[in-house]
Amino acid sequence: MQGHQLLALFVSVALIAGCKSAPQKAAAPVSVAAATEPAVEGTAVGDQKTAMEAAVEAAGSAGQQSEAPAQSIPLAPNAPDSYVVKRGDTLWGIAKVFLRDPWYWPEIWQVNPQVHNPHLIYPGDTLRLVFIDGKPQILLQRGDEARVEPRVRSEPLETAITTIPYATVAAFMSKPSVLDQNEIKSAPYVLATRDLHVVMAEGNTLYARGFTGPVEAGAHYNVVRVGEKLIDPDDKRLLGYNGIFTGAAHVTRDGPTVSLIMTESALETRAGDKLLPGGVDVPLDFIPSPPRVQTNGRIIAVSDGVTIIGQYYVVVINRGARDGLAPGNVLAVYDTGPIVDDTDKKGFFNTDRFLTKNVQLPSERTGTFMVFKTFDNISYGLIMEATDLIRVGDKIQSP
Repeated sequence: MQGHQLLALFVSVALIAGCKSAPQKAAAPVSVAAATEPAVEGTAVGDQKTAMEAAVEAAGSAGQQSEAPAQSIPLAPNAPDSYVVKRGDTLWGIAKVFLRDPWYWPEIWQVNPQVHNPHLIYPGDTLRLVFIDGKPQILLQRGDEARVEPRVRSEPLETAITTIPYATVAAFMSKPSVLDQNEIKSAPYVLATRDLHVVMAEGNTLYARGFTGPVEAGAHYNVVRVGEKLIDPDDKRLLGYNGIFTGAAHVTRDGPTVSLIMTESALETRAGDKLLPGGVDVPLDFIPSPPRVQTNGRIIAVSDGVTIIGQYYVVVINRGARDGLAPGNVLAVYDTGPIVDDTDKKGFFNTDRFLTKNVQLPSERTGTFMVFKTFDNISYGLIMEATDLIRVGDKIQSP
């Protein structure tokens, strides 16, 4: 009996030693079979970071490459097996976690057909990277699918992950910056103030005319001054006029002359300024995508009138729905290339400085731009990434 016990003890020790000495294998991409299991597999990344922060950190890791099979859609460096969606994420940032070029997201995006409106992603959901026939796909697993009892997701639309930082866009779109010529002609206008002040400010009562029909008490209007013309730098077309937000007001009394009270004052409001309805709808559920047609254009305006543009600045370009653009389209931003003197004849052999030739340097990519609202001739968009200074007049084109 003791001999059997000694033999069993010897075998157990050998097995334990063998387990400790066996080298650990690197984690492999999640298989298709594993993707059908209810449990989440793979390494979740990001911790408390948003998707964009995690993507930037992963891209900065030197010497690490994705072990994914060869495919036509390039993955991001260190693309994880899975990612748990967090509050503050955007679809653009999540796409950057998995892909080098986020606009390829629709080509690898797979969803559970049993989930109502599967294009909405919520905090707590898990996105998993798998390979089917050697091609990458992202599978969605709802955060509440691990529960035993089935549930119907009850979160309102506002809790879903949006493609871009919606608060930034909404703040801009509530204050129009480009006015159409027909819009200006049909808009009501400020007539005067109650006390006939030349300049109006917050709390002042103002009077307006030019409404095409009855207006309701409490209706909100933006007060906008018509600024300079916006001319297409490429073909010299009149695209519209610069709209300068001076304040906001709401209706207190209807009539042939409408009474309003100023609720916000950004600049001096004057007689002749236009009244435009407040609020512009912006879709929440568009997906990053390249334009369906080859697009080339320019940045013609920027919010707040700044000269240097950075990430998450709202800009206006001289291409719109007429040119085939739609919300979600992604475009590359290029500088115009500075003009320098040709140095060939400079120095000892340059006897006449007027013979020096000017040379325009090639354009370099400086950022990425996404359309979120289109009109016939122009589009509003957001600078998603800025690797260098971006200015009004810089080029935009299909990536």
